[in-house]
Amino acid sequence: MTQPDTAHPADSATPSRPGEGIRALFSQRGVRDVECIFSDISGYPRGKLMPADSFLAGGELRICQAIPMQAVTGDYSYNPVFPDADPDVRLLPDYRTVSLAPWASVPRAVAIHDCVELDGELCLFAPRSILKTVLASYAVLGLTPVVAPEIEFYLTAANADPALPLLAPVVRGGRAEVGQSAFSLNMLNELAPFWNEFRDACGTLGIATDTWIHEVGATQYEINLLHGAAVAVADQAFLFKYAAREIALKHGLNAVFMAKPIADSAGSSMHLHISVVDAQGHNVFSLADGSESPRFGHFIAGLQTYGPDLMLMLAPNVNSYRRYVTGSQAPVNLQWGYDNRTTGLRIPASGPAARRVENRIAGADANPYLAMAASLAAGLKGLQQQLEPSEPLAGNGYDQAHGLPRSMEAALEKMQHSSVARTLFGDNFVTGYCAVKALELESYQNEISAWERRYLLPQV
Repeated sequence: MTQPDTAHPADSATPSRPGEGIRALFSQRGVRDVECIFSDISGYPRGKLMPADSFLAGGELRICQAIPMQAVTGDYSYNPVFPDADPDVRLLPDYRTVSLAPWASVPRAVAIHDCVELDGELCLFAPRSILKTVLASYAVLGLTPVVAPEIEFYLTAANADPALPLLAPVVRGGRAEVGQSAFSLNMLNELAPFWNEFRDACGTLGIATDTWIHEVGATQYEINLLHGAAVAVADQAFLFKYAAREIALKHGLNAVFMAKPIADSAGSSMHLHISVVDAQGHNVFSLADGSESPRFGHFIAGLQTYGPDLMLMLAPNVNSYRRYVTGSQAPVNLQWGYDNRTTGLRIPASGPAARRVENRIAGADANPYLAMAASLAAGLKGLQQQLEPSEPLAGNGYDQAHGLPRSMEAALEKMQHSSVARTLFGDNFVTGYCAVKALELESYQNEISAWERRYLLPQV
């Protein structure tokens, strides 16, 4: 965690035309069309399919401004923050993200785009824009965040009926995996056809992975991405989830990034390891003698102070809050401690150059752009205000008070009325984001669950 990824720095200018390398790639591989994609607020890829020739010629794409704020139900909010005219925004490709689309059945490329208003400003309803605005505040101070996510997910059997629970798939021995097989290499070798194709896909997409492990749940896995500049790493996490879902479907599986997809099984997280470097690449969390700098404490304190206000960006769905279970290694508060996995903020054992904070709050269902933006914005606020953290916790974090919102409704209420959230991300984003989340919450509350039919139907 010492140096940002200089191959895709967040603050460098994006080329305005595809280079010769892209043209050669398209020619050699016979690329027919390009998936011009961006992340909506749920982290879902949206965009348009464009002929390769038009893409190489710099053809302009536009899309409705409201699309980045589409709800998971497919609905749109009619909050006044969204103009009735539903104006266009331009889709501008980041040519550094162009690669072959490994899930496609015909030669196809994929490119991540920014959503840009017609006046040239970033569309501040788009998650990639939100992360870029946070990073611009760091750049003013001569600082660059360095981030590494750990992404957990399940591979499950195909599920045609959403009323039925997800099941583990049948593996090599002819039966489904049972029990807890954390760090098992045998279990990691299961479903080899999927893993072989997915590993190749990560290489094709330029996703820099580190370790691959089997997690606690049946056919639950964790893949760590290498540290780098925040936008580049968020792009990789976005493509990682897209590729996992597409390739799993090819093998009759579901790649599931819900925070708590299976009752009584481990939840899935997206831990974020964060450090900050100065213009010389030095970790500002460490002093020259190797000891902790005051900035390290300030950053931790920012996460502790403002994390609850931004919880909806780290735990964005109704299901997210099922993950925060006492004793489960999912946190219930923002206590911090050295190498302590019962706290929301863990400080891994490391040398001074790699000193970092591991934010364990975000679930696998979080949008990586928004989860990073929330974490970095809260930490930056602590740096700017020189806040002081609590004392590090040496004991069990589950013995401390539950310091996080307990439900999506509570997190929504907190963010809606948070002046700091509006200061950090702007009134329009906070109003729009909360309006969409309120729409999703209302949709959930209108559905009758199996629990209600099971217990209330015969007894009330």
